[in-house]
This record gives sequence, C-alpha cells and structure tokens, in this order.
Amino acid sequence: MSYKVGLISLGCPKNQVDAEIMLAALEEDGFEIVNYVDGADAVIVNTCSFIDDAKKEAIENILEAVQMKNEGTVGSVIVTGCLSQLYKDEVLNEIPEVDAVLGIGANGNIAELVRKVIEGEKILLYPPQADLPLNGQRSLTTPEYWAYLKIADGCSNYCSYCTIPAIRGEFRSRKMEDILEEANQLAASGAKELVLIAQDTTAYGLDIYGSLKLPELLNKLSEIDGVEWLRLLYCYPDRITNELLETMAKNPKVLHYIDLPVQHIDDKILKAMNRRGSSEDIKALIEKIRTKIPDVVLRTTLITGFPGEGEDEFENLALFVNESKFDRLGCFAFSPQSGTKATNLPGQVDDEEKLHRVELIMQDQFGIVEEKNEEHIGKTYRVLIEGYDHYSDSYYGRSYMDAPEIDSRILFTSEKELFEGDFADVEIFDISEYDLLGKAIDR
Repeated sequence: MSYKVGLISLGCPKNQVDAEIMLAALEEDGFEIVNYVDGADAVIVNTCSFIDDAKKEAIENILEAVQMKNEGTVGSVIVTGCLSQLYKDEVLNEIPEVDAVLGIGANGNIAELVRKVIEGEKILLYPPQADLPLNGQRSLTTPEYWAYLKIADGCSNYCSYCTIPAIRGEFRSRKMEDILEEANQLAASGAKELVLIAQDTTAYGLDIYGSLKLPELLNKLSEIDGVEWLRLLYCYPDRITNELLETMAKNPKVLHYIDLPVQHIDDKILKAMNRRGSSEDIKALIEKIRTKIPDVVLRTTLITGFPGEGEDEFENLALFVNESKFDRLGCFAFSPQSGTKATNLPGQVDDEEKLHRVELIMQDQFGIVEEKNEEHIGKTYRVLIEGYDHYSDSYYGRSYMDAPEIDSRILFTSEKELFEGDFADVEIFDISEYDLLGKAIDR
C-alpha cells in the first residue's frame, strides 16, 4: 500500500539537507510525497531549536499538525530534527498526541519508522548522532539551478551559548570523494551554484585528514562541468587561512563572498562566549581578507545582550559595526539555551534592552548598506536569474554578492526574454532599500 507523507522542514540549510535526504529515502521506499499535508497519512515536522524563536516556530508547527490529526485530516504526527534530539521525551510529555519523536540518528531508517507509525506503533528513538546519514540521494527542495552541499556535520567549537554540539555531536567531515560524487550528480541535474555548508566549513578535513582541506575541496569542485559558482557559508574566523584566501582570489568559480560569524568584538564578551581569537585578531583578519580580495562581500552575525554586556561592551560592538562596514549583517538578541554555560553566567541583560540594542545595530547597518549600494550604481554584475516579478514588471536574481534565501536581490529589466536559471549581465542604475535596480545588457 502506498502511503502519503508530508514533510515540514524548519530552520537552517543544514536541516534542510537532512530533510531532502529523508524525502528521497521515503520516495525510494514507495511513499507518495505530498506538498500539502491535508490528507496525508503522516506528517513529519523536521524541527529547529537553535534559538527561542526557532523553538516557538517548531512547537507551533507541531501543534498545528496535531490539530489536523484531531480533526481527522492527517493520520500520524512525527517529530524529527534538532528539537526532538535536544528535548527527547519532553516533546511527548508536553504534546502526547505526537506519534513519534525521532532523534537525528534515526533519519537513516526514516522509511521503516514512518511505516511502523502509520500502522499504529508509537515510537521514541534516539540513536547516536553520528548515525545521521551524511550521504545518500536527495529530493531537492531548492530550484534545480542551485543547491546546498553539506560538507560536514556537528561542531567541536563549544561556544558557551550554543546547543549544536549537544544536538549534532562532534564535528565530522564527509569524505572528499563522497562530496565530489554528490556535486557531480547535482551538476548533472542542472545545479550551477553550489552553496557549501557545515557548522564550520573552514574546519573541513581536520578530523579525518589531519589538516584543513577546504581549499583543496574547492579546487576539485571547480573542475566539475556545469558548476559555475561555489559559495561559502559559516566560516569560523581563526580557520580562514592564507591558502583559503589565495584559492578564493585565484579560482574564478569560487565567489568572493565569505560568511564570517564573529558574534561580538569585545574581548571580555568573546572570552565569555568561548570564542577563539581576540578583537584585534578579528579586525586584522577583516583587513587581510579585504586586502587579498578587494571586491569581497563579507557577511556576519552578531549577538547583543550576552551576559556581561554592559554599556561599554555594547559601545565597542556598535563602534566595530560602523568601522568595519560589513556588506551583510544579521543581529540577534541573546537567547539562553537550556544546558549551555551562558544560561547561568552572571550579568544577564534585560530582554527589552537586548532587543533595543539589536535595533540600534540594525539601524546603523541599514545606513551602511545604503552607502555601499550607492557604490554599485554604474557597475555591471553577472546575475543568476531566479524569476519574474509581475508586480514590478521586472526580472529578479542574485549576483555573487547575494546568498540564496538570506540576502537581497537585483531587480532588472530586459529587452529580450530571459529564463529562470540562466545568467544575465546587469548594469545597476538605482537602489531600492536593500535591493539593487538595473537593466540587462549585452556584453
């Protein structure tokens, strides 16, 4: 009998790749995957739990699925992902209508487990995190012309605010030949841009090869026919080596884009966060990156309201933002996570003050983005076309400066018909808040 299964995946791209592997396994086993969960025999909620907002979203989605079950419009409710791994039995204790709670190590047996649940079993299962499959076929949830490429899982950095090591386990790299095989398959299916992801992409290879292998991996990926863009996310500052920067500068397929989460700049706060390196190290790295790759786009994330962040420490952070002028920046209020050291540190900051500091940082950043966007006027960029916006009567897409799903886009007109997934050369003539406006040209 063919059962219908719907999957709701929440959170980061790494979780999304896990979901894509589960979807492929279910399809291979004969399940029918449905886009709308109404009428499904089972609904899988693949959860995130990184910060409070992510937990809230996960719980809301679980409760919505349970309500549909109670109304008879879906059969079973299965919870997977980070929330189920972190809270285990608590999920079922709080929401007893859930039929299964599966840790990430159970993903490799998802088809068998879903079938058992649909046929009436209630399952709680938490195999070792290292059992999480890193290889396997994927049913892509991104457009065919770009895809995430997970090169490792887990984390061994142990930042004092972060639950990822508890959820995902120690950092473990995939074998290079497995990554290259998957990249070849993605390219053969039409992927022109591969976005490399891990909790710390710059640590790739250290655990299984004894040295940092990201530069070598990038060079080998760039040899694959069809792959035109390679983009790096989640680069830990102290592992950005000269070799990596030289590879980025010399290899035309490696985009001049670095996602560099620094989290803070005050030395006292960095130490409390258990981050390696000092404020001077971070500032020197930024200067070195921009010297070696003058047109680099730097993205970062920051945390305000970390325990011990007084006015002086926050002023240091705000000054850093205005001096460093990141091209892309996200800022989040500190969110205490159960089981982490930061939860019990002295000097906890009031929630309202945390959010106020986020607003101040983002106000400053908006001005920086406006200033930087003005510098793009008159320049021409290669744009990966993502669609047509009928409201603005223009095409839209991304240049090397924009990561999918998180950054801004370029809106542009064209005298000839263009197609999603193709490239166009676009000359910029104006800006609209975070977006650039342009016109396609023939070079």
